[in-house]
Amino acid sequence: MNFEKISSSIEYYGRAFNVRKDHFRTPSNKTKAYDVIDHVNSVCMVPIDSQGNIHFVRQFRPAIGESVLELPAGTLDEEEPFEQGCIRELREEIGMEAKSILRLGAFYLAPGYCTELMEAYLVSNLVANPLPPDDDEYLEVIKIPVKTVYQIAAEGKITDSKSLAALLLAKVHLEKQLAD
Repeated sequence: MNFEKISSSIEYYGRAFNVRKDHFRTPSNKTKAYDVIDHVNSVCMVPIDSQGNIHFVRQFRPAIGESVLELPAGTLDEEEPFEQGCIRELREEIGMEAKSILRLGAFYLAPGYCTELMEAYLVSNLVANPLPPDDDEYLEVIKIPVKTVYQIAAEGKITDSKSLAALLLAKVHLEKQLAD
């Protein structure tokens, strides 16, 4: 399919993202406007400790007005490489440093309207090495045995899409822990 971008303008400048209006010529030669959230890229981690627990965080999400159980994640700083962002965010969110880091893959969080690309990592061999959390984050770290994580997800108790996607990508690498 051939879409031709005709114009783009920033409609809103925000702290975490901007909103653009992009105009495209469609394959049927019509002009169509699309609202796009222009968001910095991000990382998500599946941290597994030596006891076979995956570290999650529970945090309040104002957009939905409730606390959500999710994997540690965060946005990249300007020009920050994905893996470096993974290392920093892990230390900020759960206070741990990973001695082993495996890139699982990347995915778009909401490609219908948002530019944000997220890379997921399986991180292990965790050691305490905290960084101060962001001043707007209030996180509760929750450890869940890998044996029960996928059952909890299947029961609908994990509703965060990035966490579900990262757990899916990690599953093949966690099969030993799942089999024990």
